[in-house]
Amino acid sequence: MRSTIRKALIGSAGAAALLAAATAVQAQEVKVGILLGYTGPIESLTPAMADSAELALKEVNDSGMFLNGETLVGVRADSTCIDSAAATAAGERLINSDSVVAIMGADCSGVTTAVANNVAIPNGVVMISPSATSPALSTIEDNGLFFRTAPSDARQGQVLTDILISQDIKNVAVTYTNNDYGKGLSDSFAGAFEAAGGSISINAPHEDGKGDYSAEVGALAAAGGDLLVVFGYADQGGVGIIRSSVESGAFDKFALGDGMFAETLIEAIGDDLNGTVGSVPWSEGEGADAFVATAEAGGVDPDGSFRRESYDAAALIALAMQAAGSTDRAAIKDHVLNVANAPGEKILPGQLGKALELIKAGQDVDYVGATNVELIGPGEAAGTYREYVVEGGEYKTVQFR
Repeated sequence: MRSTIRKALIGSAGAAALLAAATAVQAQEVKVGILLGYTGPIESLTPAMADSAELALKEVNDSGMFLNGETLVGVRADSTCIDSAAATAAGERLINSDSVVAIMGADCSGVTTAVANNVAIPNGVVMISPSATSPALSTIEDNGLFFRTAPSDARQGQVLTDILISQDIKNVAVTYTNNDYGKGLSDSFAGAFEAAGGSISINAPHEDGKGDYSAEVGALAAAGGDLLVVFGYADQGGVGIIRSSVESGAFDKFALGDGMFAETLIEAIGDDLNGTVGSVPWSEGEGADAFVATAEAGGVDPDGSFRRESYDAAALIALAMQAAGSTDRAAIKDHVLNVANAPGEKILPGQLGKALELIKAGQDVDYVGATNVELIGPGEAAGTYREYVVEGGEYKTVQFR
């Protein structure tokens, strides 16, 4: 009997020890939401964006320097890019069910605004978007909780204007996806282009998800223009507009906003896309080179839109927690700007362990990152743009602006 009781006690003690160990492991996990449109009009872009963000989290974990040995865990959720109700529900799950301490995302401007206003801000959760570019996000009442590592489209409109005016293109037709992103970029471009002496023959929205865009293209062609400016999505209405334009002969020259930059667009249109010009947030220099090396070493393809911005957004979340000395949601927001800007030792991709060590020692860091991070005004990036042209079925850099 005593032997049986002893075995039972040992078994109970062993089970308790295992439970305690499991609880300890669970307690050491710090969850970060990775909220992107894994389905929807930019679904070809987001997997690599998520991989880039998770690369930064892994780099932090591998250093062993994060807080008191805690481990960062990325939790993916689907914003859909276009369905605000679905994105809000995904944000609610991340915050209330998964208990994330911050969110890397969202991606598209409309769903980002919805998640911020309906979920993140009321719950005091920091969001750092790598790709939401609507100028309207500059003025949301965010209580200091919303940041972005991609620049506002208020600047992209001017950049694309400069590209076209430099090529002596003075009259264009414009179509934009009918949402916050498309309307914001269209308004920004129209204001800048007309101020520079250009004229817009028509500025018309298009809906995503349609199988036939001949009616929209017919209206654009009737208005005319030196080329067609498309502010849409490469995996949705934007490609449909271009395909219909090429097939009907309505336009043979295009200028594109950042949402159209994707290899899938070249694959879909082929040689008819040659000569197309466009702009996309991008960077060059020591930080960009360091990201390429870090990404390739980590098995992530560095060559694509918003991958650098995603790495930087996740890195800023981790460094802000380290600076706060806490994973408390309220504490994180007060340190994002501190780690993103001078003064402090400059930190590049691949140096997150060094940054964590410096912060732990009480020193300041200036996170330069992959995109030359400098957060201005209400927590948004100053940013640079890559001017490109499509030649021989490839995106080729003209210059950075």
